[in-house]
Amino acid sequence: MAKHFELIIGEASFMFHRKTEAIAAEAALDGVYVVRTSLPKKALDDAAAVGSYKSLALVERAFRSLKTVDIHLRPIFHWSAPRVRAHVLLRMLAYHVEHHMRARLAPMVYDETDHEQAAAMRASIVAKAERSEAARRKQTTGFTEDGLPVHSLQSLLADLATYARIQATTALNEKHVFTLYTRPTTLQQRAFELLAVNPDRTQ
Repeated sequence: MAKHFELIIGEASFMFHRKTEAIAAEAALDGVYVVRTSLPKKALDDAAAVGSYKSLALVERAFRSLKTVDIHLRPIFHWSAPRVRAHVLLRMLAYHVEHHMRARLAPMVYDETDHEQAAAMRASIVAKAERSEAARRKQTTGFTEDGLPVHSLQSLLADLATYARIQATTALNEKHVFTLYTRPTTLQQRAFELLAVNPDRTQ
C-alpha cells in the first residue's frame, strides 16, 4: 500500500496524501493479469499459454504430494550429497508410481475422469474450471458408477493395505509352510482390476 501514499514527516508533524492518479491507473487493471512467454505464437498461442500457466496447479499438487500428504520427502536426515540425491530420487520414483496409480484409480476417487467434457464446459480458457457430469455425480452422491463408495486416494490406499498375505503352518507339520491370502472386498477387487494387478502375485 505504501506506493499509493506520499508521506511528509517532520520533526513534530506527519502528513500524507493519496496518489490518486497512480491509484486510478492500478484500479483500471483490477481483475486483469498478463501471461508472457518467450515462445513464438506458432509454438504456443494465447490460449495454450494461459492453459500452461493454469496447469501450474498440477505442479503445486505434485510438490504437496511429495513433501507432505503422500510421500513425505521432508525431513531429510542425510549429511552427504550422494545420499540426499538418492533420497530425492527414490521419492521422485515413488511419485511417478503414485501419479500413474491415481490416473488408473480415478473412477474410484474424487478426481476428474472426463477431462474432455470438463474442458468443453468452460466458456474460455480464462473462465473458472468446471467439473464433468461424472465428477459432479461422484461428488454429490458419494458413490461411483459401480455403486461403490468414493474415496480419496489416501483412504483408498488405507483400505487396500488391509489386504493381507499370510504364511502359516499346521499343528500336524510345523515345517510345512503354506501361503494364505485374505479374500478381497468388492472395493479392493475393483481397485486391483483398475490397476491391472493380481495381488496374489505381488510381494
